[in-house]
Amino acid sequence: MKNGFRQSMSWVHTWGGLTVGWILYFVFLTGTLGYFDTEIDRWMKPELAPETASVQQSVAMGMQRLEEKAQGAERWLISLPGNRDTPHLRIFWQMPENADGTPGARGNELLDAKTGDALSGRATGGGQTLYRMHYSLHYIPASISYWIVGICSMFMLVAIITGVVIHKKIFKDIFTFRSQKGQRSWLDMHNLLSVSALPFHFMITYSGLIFFVMTYMYLIVAGTYGVGKDASTTFFNEFFAESEKTGASGTPAELAELSAMVAIAESQWGAGQIRFLDIDHPGDSNARVNFARQMDSPLRSSPELVFNGVTGELLNSKSATTSAPHTVYDTFLGLHEGLFANIGLRWLYFFSGLLGTAMIATGMILWSVKRRPAQLKKAGGPDFGYRLVESLNLGTVVGLPIAVAAYFWANRLLPLDLENRAQWEVHSMFIVWLICLLCPLLRPVQKGWHELLWIAAAVYCLLPVVNGLTTDRHLINSLKENDWIFAGMDLTFIAAGLLFAFAASRLQQGAKRESEAAPVRRKKNQVTEAY
Repeated sequence: MKNGFRQSMSWVHTWGGLTVGWILYFVFLTGTLGYFDTEIDRWMKPELAPETASVQQSVAMGMQRLEEKAQGAERWLISLPGNRDTPHLRIFWQMPENADGTPGARGNELLDAKTGDALSGRATGGGQTLYRMHYSLHYIPASISYWIVGICSMFMLVAIITGVVIHKKIFKDIFTFRSQKGQRSWLDMHNLLSVSALPFHFMITYSGLIFFVMTYMYLIVAGTYGVGKDASTTFFNEFFAESEKTGASGTPAELAELSAMVAIAESQWGAGQIRFLDIDHPGDSNARVNFARQMDSPLRSSPELVFNGVTGELLNSKSATTSAPHTVYDTFLGLHEGLFANIGLRWLYFFSGLLGTAMIATGMILWSVKRRPAQLKKAGGPDFGYRLVESLNLGTVVGLPIAVAAYFWANRLLPLDLENRAQWEVHSMFIVWLICLLCPLLRPVQKGWHELLWIAAAVYCLLPVVNGLTTDRHLINSLKENDWIFAGMDLTFIAAGLLFAFAASRLQQGAKRESEAAPVRRKKNQVTEAY
């Protein structure tokens, strides 16, 4: 290598990161918001009050509703409220397959655990839509978006590894930041953000690739199992093997009272540890009731208790252990999703994700800052490629957060009876993002940074005001009632707005210092040329 190994890795790091940086920024930002997807869901449905029913009451109401709605189903499932991921009682049912072999009808409902009535709130995409965007990209078929995200993630992994290689003093970079030094300050900031959460960046990128490993590495599976639908079915049946289930006998039998089974499960696991009840063949003599425990570790498999659905007898107590390869696979996926995390660890996930998002942003900005002096000296001005990168940086780094704010604004301002309301929330987000991407065509890029940052500050700081004017769940009420879901969302909006205002102020101060220093530099150059 002509320029040496480290210099070659620097080239790979720079251009590999820039090529897919805007998509990675979108993936990281929406994925980071996904760590509070349930809290966002609840904020975007202010009509739904917090659930306070007991486990026994929730089970009873779930059973009552299933008996009304899904007689003859081959499977019932009751997800209990209490866990942050299931704040309300939810039921699901699966009817037997049809005569032509097609799957039977499915259904699910969100219920009030005290009354058993179906809950209805405004139609919204909620936090789940934002979460899904980080791997489905929206508007793009899943088969294509998985590959786009996978390729970009591989570029990210290469950028992380090469970034470690090119930094001789990687640990020193954690404590180094030189302010008001132009390009050097951007480099220090990029290094600081990269190193401070480096293990998280590596874990989240690598585990993201593992999520769709069956898609990306299908040929390896095909080499052992062959190709075609039957081969794929055989592989997945073996990899995700479950204990053999008992089929329906065809003999009717009444389901035993679930309250006794709930008591046994709580005596073994503790109160509040039941995640859901899965009932196979309800109303049949071979009915089985499976209890799953809350997840408290990265391993996605959880302990289970299996009861005879007719007698109520405990038949089996399954541990969470699986085969070694499956355990490794599940653990990486569990680490990526963070569903096991308590509130403190969840905030750590969130802040680490923000550091990763900012790392990508500063890397893209550093590319343009480093080349700006040379571009300005060109006779015809900056070339098209440079102007394109600057415009995409502005429209994405600041424009995407503004678009996310527009998503929340749309939730509060769109008419509640609007047809396809949830889709229009998403449309609003992408329309605003498109406007931000077009901003550099209407305004100089440097002024555009100041203006969009101030707009971002305004739309986030005003979100709690909009929430207070359109609902009764405003910040003061939330604090009085200790409703930390709504209070936390409003306070986070305000913090984000203040952060954008700080960035806009500092950027304007830097631009002012640069404009004041320009005449001095020109004068020095004239004196030098005279001699």
